[in-house]
Amino acid sequence: MNKSSTKTLTSVRIDKWLWAARFFKTRSQAKQALEGGKIHINGQRVKASKDIHVGILMTVRQGWDEKEIHVEALSEQRRGADEASTLYSETEASIAARKLKAEQ
Repeated sequence: MNKSSTKTLTSVRIDKWLWAARFFKTRSQAKQALEGGKIHINGQRVKASKDIHVGILMTVRQGWDEKEIHVEALSEQRRGADEASTLYSETEASIAARKLKAEQ
């Protein structure tokens, strides 16, 4: 058994988390998005090596979509989509803005 699976995570690299949460298919795509300024924490661009923790508010831009999410849980492993969706929650304002944009 892997040691990291038995300990409780208090922080994880943002590129690993974005991959585990299924925002990107590979860690290298997550890293490219980070380097390209598509991911912001508190309005600031971040590097792939940045450690994140539960409670962080993050903006993730994918194509035309932009989501504002709260980190709810940490994971370094990619699992099924149902489990990945429990790692974050999208803010109500973000959901409303995306619906409005889709209607236009």
